[in-house]
Amino acid sequence: MRIHIHTLGCKVNQFESAALAAMLSERGHQITQEETGLDAVVVNTCAVTAEAGRKSRQAARHLKELNPGAVIALCGCWSQAEAQAASEIGDVVFGSGDKAGLADALERALTERKGAVRVDNALERRAFERLPAGSPEGRTRALLKIEDGCVNFCAYCIIPYTRGRVRSLPLTDCAAQAEKLAREGYREIVLTGIEIASYGADLPGKPTLADAVTAVCAAAPGCRIRLGSLEPRVVTEDFCKALAALPNICPHFHLSLQSGCDRTLKGMRRKYNTARFYESVALLRRYFDNCGLTADLITGFPGETEADHQETLAFIERCAFSSMHVFPYSVRPGTAAAQMEQLPRALKESRAREAAAAARRMKKQFLEAQIGRILPVLFETEAEGVWSGHAGNYCEVRARGRDLRNTVANVQITGLSHGALWGNILL
Repeated sequence: MRIHIHTLGCKVNQFESAALAAMLSERGHQITQEETGLDAVVVNTCAVTAEAGRKSRQAARHLKELNPGAVIALCGCWSQAEAQAASEIGDVVFGSGDKAGLADALERALTERKGAVRVDNALERRAFERLPAGSPEGRTRALLKIEDGCVNFCAYCIIPYTRGRVRSLPLTDCAAQAEKLAREGYREIVLTGIEIASYGADLPGKPTLADAVTAVCAAAPGCRIRLGSLEPRVVTEDFCKALAALPNICPHFHLSLQSGCDRTLKGMRRKYNTARFYESVALLRRYFDNCGLTADLITGFPGETEADHQETLAFIERCAFSSMHVFPYSVRPGTAAAQMEQLPRALKESRAREAAAAARRMKKQFLEAQIGRILPVLFETEAEGVWSGHAGNYCEVRARGRDLRNTVANVQITGLSHGALWGNILL
């Protein structure tokens, strides 16, 4: 059977889609990137914002129109949160868990034309769902999910309700999966999860994220190890010391900021203030030379004043991020923030444009500071003799060469063009 998997949202969704593809391939099905002539479609949905939910519905309806005779399956956070609405589109509806059960239900729907709606209460989950690690075919970078769930309950976020409590992959399994990925030829492994800062809180002995990173680095010494998004509270001196001792850790850290104003952070129910966040920034820069620091930012959260916004702009400039993801606040029904008085959409978007402009300036400054440096680059793609890849600090680098795919080479950076660094490979 020809099956297409369409993925929205975060790296956890990407990981789980790749795992589902692997399971279906092992059962003899053909996974294709083509969107027509299909026997089945799986849409792995996202619910982090109302806009993400809208895009999930739109994608499912579009693919259904393109394949009128195909089985349509929905899974992920949006179908977890809104199972009834999902069942009006899909034949098979699962939530954010039980990918093996989804594969079984999809096969039954293909052979017996029987639909299924199976969505549990995510808050009652206690076991970590073990799935095969990897990436979509042809990638050089693999995803390894080591944690699921979140108990932060931020005011704007529905994810604790769609993913449940913190559940972690035991250290021995983290190491075993990393070793397997290294044997399969991957040169970089990204450790991902819904909230990896809480890794190990549910495990005997309460191992930490630093313990997991150490285990993975030791199990795959020939792979670069990159971390997914971090809560600032996990970045302590002990954490930095432990990671700085690992030769294959990538000096790139994505910190979940959301606002640079203490009053707004309090309204968001974030568990840090700007002073604690900046402490994390300073620690990382002290222990990791020339590290890339990236962050997420939400503009126009309910109650944010112009003074709050200006405070945020000043704070992000102080942090000097190498790159940022900036979003205007989007109402997510079912969250505390959805009940608050909302700012006008035009104002939220105007503030997002201002923040994005500051982010572009900071990125340009960071990239310009790389000129003259030697960066180790994992090359991934080629076009007309020019290879592109990413340095350990996540700068995009281009260079001319031959047969560089999935190799790490030192590059002398000579210039900057169209948002990417250019350089010469050192032999």
